[in-house]
Amino acid sequence: MQSGIRREWAATEDGGLGVEEEEEGYECQAESQLPRILSVLSYTLQRLVTRNDQFDLPANGKKITVFHGVRSPAITIAKYLERIYKYTSCSPSCFVVGYVYIDRLVHKQPDFPVISFNIHRLLLTSVMIAAKMLDDAHYNNAFYARVGGISNSELNRLEIDFLFRLAFRLKVTGKVFESYCLHLEKEMLVGASGQRIERTLPGFLGVSSDPDSAKHEEPKVLRCSSATAMVVGHHPDPPSR
Repeated sequence: MQSGIRREWAATEDGGLGVEEEEEGYECQAESQLPRILSVLSYTLQRLVTRNDQFDLPANGKKITVFHGVRSPAITIAKYLERIYKYTSCSPSCFVVGYVYIDRLVHKQPDFPVISFNIHRLLLTSVMIAAKMLDDAHYNNAFYARVGGISNSELNRLEIDFLFRLAFRLKVTGKVFESYCLHLEKEMLVGASGQRIERTLPGFLGVSSDPDSAKHEEPKVLRCSSATAMVVGHHPDPPSR
């Protein structure tokens, strides 16, 4: 089992998160031991959130959806992703698939902006759902809620709301998975970081026989290349649940 969860408090009533940055002196995993997808995804989402925050912040603290808090959480996107990975030990592929789900939601509901007030809850919910789809062993909602700094009942509501917004479209083909990896790599190239994501997806989510099912999921700026037989960064054996 994982060690005790640090900096974990009850969820705040104003829509904030019950987590902050790890306390000073806490020894986190070396950056070289973390999956590359964490830094790539946090960079991409931070750019998106920074841009959207200029136009789409809730007025007068009004909550737009169940994912919105009335204030932006203190913990950064990068640290929040690292926290989820550290305590849940979900496979790195879950972060790519979680990103696919968020992208599907935004395309399905264009009036749903991804901003600093909702990105943390979106990430927690999407990665948890992805882990249920991809990983043979995964933690339950109550554990993910503790990791994310919200109550179990709130995470249950977020999961239901998220699934209905997606119309329960959770399947991700190998071709779609590859195209999103390429899209994220391109985002990093734009930022001059040039990090490459190693990638794989469990075989039971193999490429669909229907070409249109993958066609509509690919980021429009990219063409999908042939899949690579590599892993999305280093990932240790999962703990017993």
